[in-house]
Amino acid sequence: MAENINSAVQEVLPSQGRRIKVRRKGTLRQWLTLALLVYFLICAVSIIGNGFKIAAGGHAAQLFEVATNPFVGLMIGIVATALIQSSSTVTSVIVAFVAGGLPVAMAVPMIMGANIGTTVTNTLVSLGHVRDKAEFRRAFSAATVHDFFNLLAVAIFLPIELIFHPLEKLANATAFLFYGDADLSMGSINIVGMATKPITSSVESVAMNLPTIAGGVAMIIFGIAVIFLAIRYIGALLRVLMVGQAKNIMHNAIGRGPVAGIASGAVVTFLVQSSSTTTSLMVPLAGSGAFSLRQIYPFTLGTNIGTTFTALLAATAITGATAILALEIALVHLFFNLFAVVVIFGLPFLRPLPVKGAEWLGRVASERKALAAAWVLGVFIAVPAILIALTTLF
Repeated sequence: MAENINSAVQEVLPSQGRRIKVRRKGTLRQWLTLALLVYFLICAVSIIGNGFKIAAGGHAAQLFEVATNPFVGLMIGIVATALIQSSSTVTSVIVAFVAGGLPVAMAVPMIMGANIGTTVTNTLVSLGHVRDKAEFRRAFSAATVHDFFNLLAVAIFLPIELIFHPLEKLANATAFLFYGDADLSMGSINIVGMATKPITSSVESVAMNLPTIAGGVAMIIFGIAVIFLAIRYIGALLRVLMVGQAKNIMHNAIGRGPVAGIASGAVVTFLVQSSSTTTSLMVPLAGSGAFSLRQIYPFTLGTNIGTTFTALLAATAITGATAILALEIALVHLFFNLFAVVVIFGLPFLRPLPVKGAEWLGRVASERKALAAAWVLGVFIAVPAILIALTTLF
């Protein structure tokens, strides 16, 4: 009998060893693929910036005259992010446009709008609970608390920014700390820029076979497509590699106090590189009643901070005179989300407003399901599109 057991163990152990080796090889391949996708993402940002410079020909501001109205810029950010369902993609493209000549002041409302647009994903996820009235009320409230928080943040900070520009000034001062008095000419040394130059130069040489403006536009379209695909597959890979760890962090932190909730939300979003994924993980937990809305609320706020990493990463792709501006708009995104959490969650009279709004909307939507669909279509698509059209006409 002992011999039989030994032989069985000897048969099993080698097979387990082979499985472990296969798993390790698979994981290594996934991490290498992830690194390659990040490289392509950075290349794409550089390609868009160069293409924008070529297409604009020094007239970037004129090309975006429609966005000189900050309200229109805000709406553009909302609609673009709602349609793409990725604030990381939109903010990376905005960073590239700033590198290409889009004024930072025009880009700030777009960044704020992207914050609102990104909440559409978890709101759509909550619609999956529509069959059970009580479950849907909890799930829809948990999803829309993010909507209400970001809408309140924009309502507070956009007017202040338009009058006093505190975010832009702080971001500029912080970016200056990184660059200092360094030479920001096109010949300045940048390791990331040097690494991406073979790809960006190749794409530019191909695009220059077209007429100048058409070549620049082609580079922009190509770069946006690459960013969209890269971020999509980066998110998919990170979900495979990190979602287990992310879920553990989330489960362990929710309900342990606001600071732990905010910190864990930021960490989990950094790990999976998608605030939409992070917040969507919470919706079923809220719907089932495992966590209350007030427990989930701080975690949601942390996701806003964690999602800013992508724009900061995108800014590293930029070299030359506009590098400091690209970093500046990425830092605006970070500071906006940080200060929104500090102000809204830190002030007792503001802290409960998103929760109360979400609870009210959850009750109303659970009674009249059509209002839930109207909220999604109205806030993220119809109202912004109508306001953009009216502003451009009048």
